[in-house]
Amino acid sequence: MSGEMDKPLISRCLIDSDGSLAEAPSGAPKVGILGSGDFARSLATRLVGSGFSVVVGSRNPKRTAGLFPASVQVTFQEEAVSSPEVIFVAVFREHYSTLCSLSDLLAGKILVDVSNPTEQEHLRHRESNAEFLASLFPTCTVVKAFNVISAWTLQAGPRDGNRQVPICSDQQEAKHVVSEMVRAMGFMPVDMGSLTSAREVEAMPLRLLPGWKVPTLLALGLFVCFYAYNFIRDVLQPYVQEGKNKFYKLPVSVVNTTLPCVAYVLLSLVYLPGVLAATLQLQWGTKYRRFPDWLDHWLQHRKQIGLLSFFCAALHALYSFCLPLRRSHRYELINMAVKQVLANKSHLWVEEEVWRMEIYLSLGVLALGTLSLLAVTSLPSIANSLNWREFSFVQK
Repeated sequence: MSGEMDKPLISRCLIDSDGSLAEAPSGAPKVGILGSGDFARSLATRLVGSGFSVVVGSRNPKRTAGLFPASVQVTFQEEAVSSPEVIFVAVFREHYSTLCSLSDLLAGKILVDVSNPTEQEHLRHRESNAEFLASLFPTCTVVKAFNVISAWTLQAGPRDGNRQVPICSDQQEAKHVVSEMVRAMGFMPVDMGSLTSAREVEAMPLRLLPGWKVPTLLALGLFVCFYAYNFIRDVLQPYVQEGKNKFYKLPVSVVNTTLPCVAYVLLSLVYLPGVLAATLQLQWGTKYRRFPDWLDHWLQHRKQIGLLSFFCAALHALYSFCLPLRRSHRYELINMAVKQVLANKSHLWVEEEVWRMEIYLSLGVLALGTLSLLAVTSLPSIANSLNWREFSFVQK
């Protein structure tokens, strides 16, 4: 790659003592940005803070210049794309055609598409935004990147967001240049292949918790099954056989009986796939053979299943705390006391029941504390601070 982008991409934070961005050095690699929206402003701030010289192209530079850091040059689009070899296109897809007048100036340059389609646009268009941009500028090299990073993450830094930046392009050299820029900005590039993968990359921000769908459906299915069983056993059967109306137990008691069952099953499903995987490896005599798809997906969802188990256990603790506060519980205590008096029993204290309840509560608190420790150490921010032996000790 010719021009100033051949110079080493250094990662240094240009922050003065008063917290303002310092002027980028004259030898800093120059990067262009087409667009003056929120994302363009955050991107320019991050680039300047990472050691780049930034020039922004705007249709109205006088009006938008005050929105950018003082070290960023805001000018007309023609002047902004003349010298940089890497140009970030931070405009919407419907405005791509307005850039066609810059085709001659953009020839041979790298265009980084950072746009994201809406869900309707993603379903309507067969080609991705990046492929559409490449068709408009055939003499340029288009790279899809930074679409999964929000403007807030660019401003606050990668420690407050996902560090991974998926990148795809048909030219390996252009991907390398953009990857170096990603690293210089404190993020981690992930090579997604050719530009045909841009549609998949653009679909990433549209997905709502994709890794939680199967574990959530599993937890809901278990809850429905156990709830139906407890309803039949504790409510429906006494009503049919003895005529006792215990439907008041549906909102609290039956739910509280169901939650620990779901928590126990989910917790067992966290560790069971590891045992199955170890068994298969011993049977095959190697650890390099690929697991079956069902086991591979199961292993990938263990963290979500474990956190849902902790969620059910925490709800069980809250419901158990609320049980003595119910009006129905107080009525039961009064009726029991009246029956004891009528039966001429002067002592209502039952030693065995008291001990059983105390031990039950104590073991429940210890179990919830242990599960909380497992859940906390499974979080990436905590797990990354532990070595493998420490993590294994906590899990075992």
